[in-house]
Amino acid sequence: MADIIAKTRRPGAPSGLAARAGESSCERTPTGVTRALNDAPLPGRAAADKTLLRRPIELLFFAYRDFTGIADRKLATIGFGRAHHRALYFIGRVPGIAVGELLDILCITKQSLAPVLREMLRARYIVQRADAADRRRRRLFLTERGLDLERELTRRQSRLIAKAFAAAGADAARGFDAVLRGMVGGRDRRRFFGQ
Repeated sequence: MADIIAKTRRPGAPSGLAARAGESSCERTPTGVTRALNDAPLPGRAAADKTLLRRPIELLFFAYRDFTGIADRKLATIGFGRAHHRALYFIGRVPGIAVGELLDILCITKQSLAPVLREMLRARYIVQRADAADRRRRRLFLTERGLDLERELTRRQSRLIAKAFAAAGADAARGFDAVLRGMVGGRDRRRFFGQ
């Protein structure tokens, strides 16, 4: 994999964090890898299967890369990453969320979340308060600084989604919503979307 990446990187193009911080690091002309994705035969599958299943997988990968990349560039300037963004987003969406509830949404371990929360607390993006009914339970809230960051990241990502929806049209946007809901696991679909 490293060989493929090295061969497709433009000469002089930044790598790693520097590449993520640069605005144009992903604006590349088609490479051998891009052409290979379009032309690769699938063992034991008909061409229709490639169109119906492989293409959405690849589109999701590239859309997710660009969608998260918009936030990654801002987060990198303050030493945060995607784990910080996920926590920040859901703490903003559910003010007073308990740590256990956040762990459940993110599907990560306490050991994975602890350093992320510690860094966000230390940098004053979030605060934690004891639950009024159960003092052992910690509730998380965004500070004004955290609210500003969450809004900025959401604004950046919303622009990308709005642009795609405008280009695709209302019916496509509704279809996109239906497809994504269909991909969310049953438990979370019931919990968050009432389905």
